[in-house]
Amino acid sequence: MSVVEGTWKKSSYSNQKGGNCVEVAATSEHGAAVRDSKRRDAGRLEMPSAEWAAFLHAVKSAEL
Repeated sequence: MSVVEGTWKKSSYSNQKGGNCVEVAATSEHGAAVRDSKRRDAGRLEMPSAEWAAFLHAVKSAEL
């Protein structure tokens, strides 16, 4: 998968004081990629859309 350039979005829960910061981007295969906004060069985790949807569901329902 490859990230669609210019699509990285920082979490609204991230703060400007150096707290836990996460960015998410769409991929060209309709999936998602996640990275640490403070260490962008450290790599990213990419997943297909079905896995991203399952992850979001688990987070929203407090399963994670």
